[in-house]
Amino acid sequence: MKFIALGPRGSNHEFVTRHYLEFHGLAERATLDLVNDFEEGARRVLAHQADFMVQCAVHPATMATVAKYLQGLYVVDTFISPSQDLAILQRVDAPAPRTLAVMLPTLCYTDPARWENLTFVDTVAQVSQGLLDGRYEAGLGYASTAEQNPETLRIAEFIGTVDDAWIVYGRTRVSDNRLLAWRDSPAAVLYRSAE
Repeated sequence: MKFIALGPRGSNHEFVTRHYLEFHGLAERATLDLVNDFEEGARRVLAHQADFMVQCAVHPATMATVAKYLQGLYVVDTFISPSQDLAILQRVDAPAPRTLAVMLPTLCYTDPARWENLTFVDTVAQVSQGLLDGRYEAGLGYASTAEQNPETLRIAEFIGTVDDAWIVYGRTRVSDNRLLAWRDSPAAVLYRSAE
């Protein structure tokens, strides 16, 4: 069984997908390939080169990916997962950065007015790597990058983890034209307790 997630290595998509595979007891049986974009991932699933693809529901490409149901790519599962801890990271050799590198969906986790300029990057992993490579002086990246590279980066502002909704795609339609929901979900418990 082969799963697809968005790379590069160390991306939040890889992090969450690996936890999803562990949750379902698939970590030893399934392989995980990382792709550069969801268009490539969808093409590989549709061409039977992979079985499933995992995507964060707030990713800018989600609407186009969901629309591929017309080609035979279906939503087969959804789940909620925390992300890796996020932070505003700053290079230690940049005492007063004025530009923030950020992935657009994460911009709302900070006050963009604090920055003179914003540089938009495709993934949080690219922000983190760009900081290490010296392409950016500050960016909204993974806190672990600074923790693993204290000689190069520091955490200027810790944001923490965010709970995101995630979508799993496959070639078999599971809804059968009906609502699929979990009657004993944590949300269902909340609904019942609010009565």
